Amino acid sequence: MRKMKMMMAAVAAAGFAAVVYAQAVQFPFFVYNNDGEKENTHFIASGYMGDFGDFKVEMNCGDAPKEGKSCIKVEYTGQKSQGQGWAGIFWQEPLNNWGEMDGGYNLTGAKKFVFWAKGAQGGEEVEFMVGGGAGKNGKKGNTAEAKLGKVTLAKDWTKYTIDLSGKDMSNIIFGFGFVVAGNAKTFYIDRMAYVNADME
Repeated sequence: MRKMKMMMAAVAAAGFAAVVYAQAVQFPFFVYNNDGEKENTHFIASGYMGDFGDFKVEMNCGDAPKEGKSCIKVEYTGQKSQGQGWAGIFWQEPLNNWGEMDGGYNLTGAKKFVFWAKGAQGGEEVEFMVGGGAGKNGKKGNTAEAKLGKVTLAKDWTKYTIDLSGKDMSNIIFGFGFVVAGNAKTFYIDRMAYVNADME
């Protein structure tokens, strides 16, 4: 026992840290379906960027969701509160993880990320993405990044897909994200999930 303790102390002294693996999942793996339902809500919308003061985000909006009881409503004023001219949000795991912490999910096997979105008026431009940069200070961070690019939303619910073919999805800390710029706009998002097969 004493030898074991001495070995563990030596390892710690040498600067080695325990390996923390991302959490494994089952598909479909929802980032959001009905807010407040643990099995349907993963990652946290904590990664505000740019003119973050221009956002009002309602995570439990009952205004005609695609399915279920709620959807996400995003209002963007375009007032350039932080002087950037753009704004965005990443859904992170854990909270406020910009790559300096262990965490994330092992999404190996996911073939695509699907979600539904609509604009309040139609014509709203939004850029959507998943994943992102690598970790910092020896942390793993994201092992992949995929972007849908800028889309023009319709007034009716529309299904969007981000292809994950060939991506290393073994550690994802940014489960979903979007960026907006320009004029004020309001839009809605619902049924966001990583899937390994088709999902309506």
